[in-house]
Order: sequence, then structure tokens, then C-alpha cells
Amino acid sequence: MSRKPRKGYYVRGQFVAEGSELDQELRREQQADGPSKTELKAQSAELQALGEQLLTLRANLLEPLALPARLLDALEELQRISNFEGKRRQSQYVGKLMRQLPGEDVAAIRAALHAQRQGAARDTLRLHAAEHWRERLATDDAALAAWITQFPDTDAQQLRALVRQARKDAPTPQDDATARAHGQAARHGRAWRELFQLIQAALARAEAAGPGLDDEPPYTDDTRAG
Repeated sequence: MSRKPRKGYYVRGQFVAEGSELDQELRREQQADGPSKTELKAQSAELQALGEQLLTLRANLLEPLALPARLLDALEELQRISNFEGKRRQSQYVGKLMRQLPGEDVAAIRAALHAQRQGAARDTLRLHAAEHWRERLATDDAALAAWITQFPDTDAQQLRALVRQARKDAPTPQDDATARAHGQAARHGRAWRELFQLIQAALARAEAAGPGLDDEPPYTDDTRAG
């Protein structure tokens, strides 16, 4: 008994059966009514990577997302696994669960990760600004008046005392040269550290009371120089 011929057609020498996955993909591409197989694979890989990034998300940003328990359990297991192949399979499972999430949940995850990246960048900028201000205050008399003008809520008496003590405890050029020769930084006194903490706290308060998340922090141009 002869086999009934399959219905289909040829594309670049390859037979495409009607109703097959390849046939459906080609029809989608022709009609532009949906993503191609390549696009679907790219979307799947992107969602898997997005799911893996959830492992880096701080608890205060993760909890409000109210993610499904299955996904949270899968992430916990992914973090626990150390075997390469096991981790690869678990990552794929996380990707599968991510594809099951509604679009609004995926958008919320992206927003939370973006907020965390913005916060990390802002923290780095604040640290650099604090280091610059400390150096200015320790070496330039005019910097004290500039600081108090920009941050009037600062305890001026405490600031002056810390600056004075930091200057007194500052390492000599010889101490600095010796430390550098050994690949180290010269040691400063306690006031040097406390001055940094005071500056950083003031910058953080000004930042919290200043622009929104996507705006520049309230640092003047001269705090970014140097």
C-alpha cells in the first residue's frame, strides 16, 4: 500500500510540510502577524537573563514585586546549585517561569532592576563627591565657607573641629612617600574618617530632598572636578 503524499512545498530546496512548525514560522514572516522563531528564541533568552538578574535584586525592591512562589523557589535553588550543568538546567527553568509571567509583571521587574542600577550609580557618584569635598576642606580654607553656603544645615562647629583635627593628623610628605613606596596609602587619623562620614551624610540628605530618581543629584559642578 503506497503512502499518501504529504502536502507541502519547497523553500530553497527544503520540503516544508503544511502545518509544520517551519510552515507556521514562514507564514508568520510573510504575513508579519507575529515574531519569527529567531525572535522568539531571542525573547526567551532575554527573559531567562532577566530572571537570573533577580538574584542580584535587593530585598526591599524584590518583595514589592510579589512574584509567584514557584519562581522565588526556583531562584533560591538556582543560587544554591554550584554544578555547571545543574545551574544551566535550573536557569532554563527560571526562564520558563519568566515566560509565564504577565507583561506587567515583567515590566515591574525591569523597573526594579533599573532603579537598583540607578541607585548604585548614584552611590558611586556620592562617594566620589564626598572624597573630593574632604580633600578640599582639608587643604583649602575657602572650602569651609563654600560648604556651609551649599549645605547650611551642617553643624558648622563640628565641621570646623573635624577639619582642624584632620589637618593636624595629616601625614607628612615623607610619610606619604614612604607609604607609596610600599604600595600603600598613608594613614590618616580618626577625624579624617569622621569628616568623610559627615560629608557623605550631608550629601545623601541633600540628594533625598532634591531631584527625582532620573535627575542629576544635587552636587555642584565643582564637587565633580578633580
